Amino acid sequence: MTDTLQLVLILLASAVFVVVIFRSLQLPPLLGYLIVGVLIGPNLPGPTFDLEETQHLAEFGVVFLMFTIGLEFSLARLFHMRRLVFGLGGAQVLLTMVGLGGVLIAFGMSWEPAVALAAALAVSSTAIVIRMLSDRMETETPHGREVIGVLLFQDLVIVPLLVIFPALAGASENLAGVLGWAFVKAAVILTLVLFFGQRLMRGWFNLVARRRSNELFIINVLFITLGLAYVTELAGLSLALGAFVAGMLISETEYRHRVEEDIRPFRDVLLGLFFITTGMRLELHSVVDYAPIVAALFIGPMLLKFAIVAGLSRLLGGTPGTAIRSGLCLAQAGEFGLVLLALGSDLKLFEPAIAQAAIAGVVLSMLASPFLIQHSDRIALRISRTEWMRRSLQLHQVAATSISAERHVVICGYGRTGQSLARFLEREGVSYVALDLDPERVLAASAAGENVVYGDAARRETLIAAGLGRARALVVSFIDTPGSMKILHHARSINPGLPVIVRTRDDGPFDKLSEAGAAEVVPDTFESSLMLASHAMLMAGVPARRVMSRLREVRGERYHMLRGFFRGTSDEIDDIDDSNLPRMHTVTLDGKAYAIGKSIEELGLTDRGIVVTAVRRRNIRAEEPGPETRFRDGDVVVLLGAPEAVAFGETRLLKG
Repeated sequence: MTDTLQLVLILLASAVFVVVIFRSLQLPPLLGYLIVGVLIGPNLPGPTFDLEETQHLAEFGVVFLMFTIGLEFSLARLFHMRRLVFGLGGAQVLLTMVGLGGVLIAFGMSWEPAVALAAALAVSSTAIVIRMLSDRMETETPHGREVIGVLLFQDLVIVPLLVIFPALAGASENLAGVLGWAFVKAAVILTLVLFFGQRLMRGWFNLVARRRSNELFIINVLFITLGLAYVTELAGLSLALGAFVAGMLISETEYRHRVEEDIRPFRDVLLGLFFITTGMRLELHSVVDYAPIVAALFIGPMLLKFAIVAGLSRLLGGTPGTAIRSGLCLAQAGEFGLVLLALGSDLKLFEPAIAQAAIAGVVLSMLASPFLIQHSDRIALRISRTEWMRRSLQLHQVAATSISAERHVVICGYGRTGQSLARFLEREGVSYVALDLDPERVLAASAAGENVVYGDAARRETLIAAGLGRARALVVSFIDTPGSMKILHHARSINPGLPVIVRTRDDGPFDKLSEAGAAEVVPDTFESSLMLASHAMLMAGVPARRVMSRLREVRGERYHMLRGFFRGTSDEIDDIDDSNLPRMHTVTLDGKAYAIGKSIEELGLTDRGIVVTAVRRRNIRAEEPGPETRFRDGDVVVLLGAPEAVAFGETRLLKG
């Protein structure tokens, strides 16, 4: 028990330290987990730990990862992206497996482990690539769409690969029969579960949700996930396949997003443990001994995947720059490759030396991936002769659209909100230039005569070409705080006095955006509340002039009156992540409360980000009491602040 506890403490301490470093370097934490595993594995002098103690628990990280993949599974999305998913994605996986498998067989490897190793190296890292594309605001670019389509197919192809691997390991003489029987079992289970499960799942979740218990809801999700994983394992298939099916079932209910939020802590912790144990498998002395093989499995697959993805992108009509960026994003191996390598090692598909070299190659390619993606623009400009011309033409088009505009409004993002804003501006005779990264939307809107052009608003040169230096205002109409921060940074350097209006979902990033230079931050939740209140007041007979005055007052105070709310059990069922939003909380002071006789200033509540919005005394409510206000026995104090701050404030009032 002591050794196990010692191992857990070392794992936690190492993970916290390394992940903090990787977060500060803007690198994916899973790379930090891999390095932790390498460091505490059998590579450094000191105590050694039994990998089996954590391996079984770490397997559940893969289970929950497949569960979240199932949650994101959407037939409608697949149909919409079918050309990229099944065309580009299917061809990439097939050609990579054929190419790598052929090379491995040519070097003397048996075809079963060659196919398994090629499959493991064919898939890329969804966790790294999606995170990097999101941070760089490139998910809606041409290469971003190609990359997401390929990653979606790779996530789906893991399901049959989890069935194929045991068949490759156990029945070389009758492989066709074993594979056929495995797929028959998988088809029967999937048909039964999906046909009957779809009818039962929604009603069952409604029943559980009506109990209004967060603990019961989470237990139910764990029960369904692990229960279906157990069923598929009993059928001779994998735990991960059952978890994927569970995610698919829940994705069709209205509780999908809440389930995703509830399951994320389990997934992230256990998946981190999986990557740590994967790193612990890596023996550095074996890597040194087989350095040529490691180099070949690191560089060879990356070059091959880059060439295949770039070539397929060009065949599908992508520009040279798009093809290069897509290839760089997908060149690396990924977390599912480590999953398949671990499964293949357990099934004795690979020789130990090959398994060690392959794991090292995957880890190195994942470490290199963030740097390749970060510098993909520079690499594309250096490799492709036409990329400079395309970039120049794009900026020229933006400049040509804005050249006649003076004292105009620059709109970043031309979705529904951006288009609505543009129509209001047109009616008032205010010119505008809209920037958007969706080529289909830009093509359709510009064909209709609207003043929108393809361009990345997060790039300084695009904003300059859009005439930001002579604009009267800048509006960020999409909801993306990191992207908005980039735009604010460029706007302040180009035109420091320009008013910038930023849209957000709620008041979470309100202060952050205001400090970055936003003249106005418009939270969707607050504005919908104002519209609801205005209609209700008008219907209740309040004069229209007074209603408008109230709205102006609230907006002029930066929505101060609307910030914070009393959280109830029903909020846990709503499809909103409000766990970090400011909230209101009431504290009743009895005769033993520490705060009695003390003022708000003496208690130091404001120093911890706590606002006393009201004090109710003998059924008389005093709004916004001053710092000199002293508390009395029986007072009801209303606190406003972040959840942690409110908890501290309650403790301070009652116990000191």
